[in-house]
Amino acid sequence: MNDANLEARLTDLEGRYAFLDDLLNHLEAVVTAQQRHIDELRDQLAQTREALKQADLSDGSGPNDEPPPPHY
Repeated sequence: MNDANLEARLTDLEGRYAFLDDLLNHLEAVVTAQQRHIDELRDQLAQTREALKQADLSDGSGPNDEPPPPHY
């Protein structure tokens, strides 16, 4: 192999490495943002569940306490 061919291959590899490094950084940022969003959704779900439990307890009427609709 001559020096020019070796240098061209090395330059190509450096370019590919730079592209892959940039892609990895971008994907890491995406995954981090997605995890943050998942954590927020989990918190909201837990708060909603707790609010529903509190509403059931404070209301005093459950689904079995309601009279059936008139068409029954």
